Amino acid sequence: MKLNLNIEPLSNWITAKSEPLLIAGPCSAETEEQLVATAHLLAKTGRVSALRAGIWKPRTRPGEFEGIGSIGLQWLMRAKEETGLPVTVEVATGKHVEEALKAGVDILWVGARSTVNPFTVQEIADALRGVDVPVMVKNPVNPDLSLWIGALERINNAGITKLAAIHRGFSSYEKTAFRNEPMWDIAINLKTIAPNLPIICDPSHISGNRDLIGYISQKALDLDMQGLMIESHIDPSVAWTDAKQQVTPAALDEIIHHLALRKPEIKNADLKDKLEDLRNNIDKIDDLVIQKMAERMQIVEQIGNYKKDNNITILQVNRWDEILQKRTNYAKALKLSTEFTERLLELIHSESIRKQTEIMNKDEAGQKAEKLTHA
Repeated sequence: MKLNLNIEPLSNWITAKSEPLLIAGPCSAETEEQLVATAHLLAKTGRVSALRAGIWKPRTRPGEFEGIGSIGLQWLMRAKEETGLPVTVEVATGKHVEEALKAGVDILWVGARSTVNPFTVQEIADALRGVDVPVMVKNPVNPDLSLWIGALERINNAGITKLAAIHRGFSSYEKTAFRNEPMWDIAINLKTIAPNLPIICDPSHISGNRDLIGYISQKALDLDMQGLMIESHIDPSVAWTDAKQQVTPAALDEIIHHLALRKPEIKNADLKDKLEDLRNNIDKIDDLVIQKMAERMQIVEQIGNYKKDNNITILQVNRWDEILQKRTNYAKALKLSTEFTERLLELIHSESIRKQTEIMNKDEAGQKAEKLTHA
């Protein structure tokens, strides 16, 4: 499946001051002085291509700071005029879109809490119809690729061709080192089905901790994401929102300085040939793995028929526990991670149960259909 989006290259609507493309600024515009001073320090680094700031802040619970509101747009315009940086804000309603565009905001973004709601996204899309403005769409709060795709399609269908996705991680009930689980596979899936869609990573919201921003940024670049959006505040210790995940402009400059930039293509012929040889070996092994998996499933079908003929339950927990323990121990000895092995085995086991369930219910379903035909 390929996603059919009518989009322009990223370079058509934002000029990278340096590599990687960097969008930065405070989580929230708190005061005019705070925003403008931060903008000047960010511009001074020579790395920042656009200034971000939250004007309207949808919060999880009422009573928290929910943004300075429309007056913050005037502060952004002052920062833009004094630094020359284009500015970007989050919009969550059609009214937000109208006010931001009227003020002269250069780039809009749709937040995770909005992406999760198709009604909200459609309202924003309707307000954008007939307008030529770049729009970035963050992934939804929950790990749902279809919701992310749907939001991108709605904005694109409104005529927005300057379009990008922002990967900011996904909420998880389990507490981990990250504020939002990266779930890189979802972003990779989006990149696979929409190869021309720029994806920008938001390490601040993934990490929730300034100490992890460099690590997440490097991972994103290694996965060939087209840029970074990082929250930066003149004094994070007194920030009104998300203080722990913001960095000073000087710290941001240091983080970017230490990132390794790697190219997606190899120009050296000898290196390219070596990589091609290694990939050919992987292809051969993958073909063999799939062949062996098909053979395994044929045996699973035989087991399913045997269980049906002898009235044996599909799931036998003791057998599954035995497989899990033996295979994970063997895989560990072969330097495979336990997490990967367990996920792989669970996927195979799930398919085995599906096949056996299909065998168990085959005749029963046929009998029911026959009864309905003669009823």
